[in-house]
Amino acid sequence: MRKYHALPVALLAALALTACQDGTGTKDEGAAHPDPASATVTATHPAEDGVGGKGTGGTTGTQGTTGATGTEGTSGATGTQPTKGDKAAKGDKTAKGTTATRVSCNGSNTTVTAQPVRRPLNHMLLTVKNTGSKMCDLTYYPVLRFDEMQWVPRPIKDSKPQAVTTLAPGESGYAGVSLSAADGSGEWGTTSHKLTVGFQGRTPNSDGGPSALPTLPAKGVYYDSTLTVTYWLRDMDDALTY
Repeated sequence: MRKYHALPVALLAALALTACQDGTGTKDEGAAHPDPASATVTATHPAEDGVGGKGTGGTTGTQGTTGATGTEGTSGATGTQPTKGDKAAKGDKTAKGTTATRVSCNGSNTTVTAQPVRRPLNHMLLTVKNTGSKMCDLTYYPVLRFDEMQWVPRPIKDSKPQAVTTLAPGESGYAGVSLSAADGSGEWGTTSHKLTVGFQGRTPNSDGGPSALPTLPAKGVYYDSTLTVTYWLRDMDDALTY
């Protein structure tokens, strides 16, 4: 990077005197005027030559010869302002603080209900309400277990939201459950009277905390091998479209 330094006052005076004596009446200021953009660059390093930081260029500018050098002194003062990088770092810290205030939604800070619906056919709606004092995240999809079943229902990939479903205190999130095939093509059909809803943590298939045990209808809930579930969503209607 090319650096420019302010010329000594004595040398500037000599140049001015020479210009007056040559009879042309015109001052040769080409060497005393660095490119404005380059002057600004030099000002971003005030510690290297002391010109920008001390405003020496501004003083030299009063000689009527090196106005650009005076601008350099002004830029040195501006260089003390926070940079974009400093602001971005501060913004990141704020964002991390916001994330740190959120917790995972689970059976300890929510209430969970499971309710079969008439439409779509053979579907059930899971509703999770944040009963805690902090915002909580419903990550991924619910891990369902009817009675003592030994397999985990598949999630419906098309239902994955673009962002994690976050609930403020008092807010609710939803997941739709497709219980059985409408055309009877499913296998191992059975009626269950107990449901356990598991929650995932920040990473897939990790433990998100205590499970919930929502009450099922007295007659139970019928499901078969086609049992699937949506991701956690903010909108009830969206949860029942799959």
